[in-house]
Parts: sequence; structure tokens; C-alpha cells
Amino acid sequence: MPELPEVETVKEVLKQQILNETIERVDIYYDKIIAYPTSTLFKGKVVGQKINAIKRRGKWLLFVLDEDILLSHLRMEGRYYIKEQKEIPSKHVHVVFTLSSGRELWYADTRKFGRMVLQNKEEVEKRAPLNALGLEPWDEALTPLYLKEKLKKKTIPIKTVLLDQSIVVGCGNIYANEVLFLGKVHPLRKANTLTKKELENLIQNIRLVLAKAIKLGGTTIRSYESSEGVHGRFQNALSIHEQEICPSCKEKVIKIFVGGRGTYYCPNCQKK
Repeated sequence: MPELPEVETVKEVLKQQILNETIERVDIYYDKIIAYPTSTLFKGKVVGQKINAIKRRGKWLLFVLDEDILLSHLRMEGRYYIKEQKEIPSKHVHVVFTLSSGRELWYADTRKFGRMVLQNKEEVEKRAPLNALGLEPWDEALTPLYLKEKLKKKTIPIKTVLLDQSIVVGCGNIYANEVLFLGKVHPLRKANTLTKKELENLIQNIRLVLAKAIKLGGTTIRSYESSEGVHGRFQNALSIHEQEICPSCKEKVIKIFVGGRGTYYCPNCQKK
């Protein structure tokens, strides 16, 4: 699944390609991709609007148009491609935006889980999905005190908390494994037992891991690739996820499932 670093990579690639393009036509081949409003209203609203900026909030891409903001979540396997009009979309391409340059922006999604939402600029921060999101990893408000308050009643595993987008956004499964390994925190540790120092380290490691992943273009595992087929390289720098031997102590890495998610940890470095 594309996480924050992958979405950030897609955002940067698209910014280089389609900024200031005007949407001249939209073809929708799978209506459920459009979560709000109806596909008919969606087409009627976006046609004629210019793409003035492309931003990211959590795992959502934000296409800032003249009047509205188009939010796009890639979910498991969503991808964007920039193509010439003469090319014929495959069966996995579900939305095609025809741009003023004559090129097309394709949204492809093998599993059809991705979603698009169109909202007025004045309302977007007040409504779902953005109003339910937690802090960005580099937000100055993300402090040990903030986390302490959020976690004080949570006896669930810290690994589960790291995946909770209402607390801190963008730390998906792979990155959560890496963050906990760097902090020497067992993934099943009760969230409300972490000390102020451990929470401080947690924040630093979240920022460190995500920044490194962004620099390397995200993680290409199984099916993820960014626009234009750009593959991430962070999988080559993983310390614990899908590893067999701990790089620090050479202990055998253990895999368990926490909340249904594959979780790798070192029993020696990450004592419970």
C-alpha cells in the first residue's frame, strides 16, 4: 500500500508534469472510485478548472483547483500515469483526465480500492476525510506531551497506535516496524507505558525513517510504483521489515501479527 513517502513521491512527480494544466474532459469508467459527489457532478465541476497546486495531507493527494480541491487516496494499488492521447487505457484505468496540453492523466487501480473526493476549498478542512487526520510527522505540535496525552488511556500495542492516522499520519506498516526497531521498543508494548524519553525517541525515529524513505522515493514491495513507473528504493535500506537476521545483534528476527499486520522485531534488541 502506498504510504506517506510513496504519496509524497507521487506528488512531486506530478507537480513536475501537470501543474497549471486545465482539465478539459473527464472520463470515468468505474463510478465507485468517485466517493463524493456523484460521478456526473464530479465531471461537471472539475472540467474547466486549472490544477494550481498539488499537495499531500497524510496519505491523501490534494489537487488544488480554482474552486475545489480534488482529494485522491491510492489505497492498496492506485497509480497515476501521464500519457499521450493516442494511447489506449487498459482495463485497470478507471479515470482519465484530458488536460489542456493534449496529454492525459490516468488513474489506474487493479483492485479498485482507491477513492476520489471533490470538496469546496472552504469546506475541505472541516469535513471528512481531512478533519479526522492527526498531526503530520514534522508538525511542531508533535511533541512527547502531545503523544502522552493521546496515549494515556491506550493499553493497545504501540504498533497499533503508530498505524492510527488520527494521532500521527503517514506511518504505515513497514515504517512502523522500522521506527520501533530503531527505538528498541517491542511492538506489543502497551502504548500508555512509554516514557517521555521513549516518546521523544519515537518522534525522532518517525521523522528519520519517513525522511529517508522520501529521499529514496518510497518503498517498492510487490506492486507499488509512482507515476511514470518510478520505483522506490527504500526497500534496499530496510533494517527489520522482512529481514531474517537483526543487523545489530545478529539474532533471528521474529515475525508476528499485530492487528492483522505482519510485524517484524528482534527479541534481543526489542525486549517487551
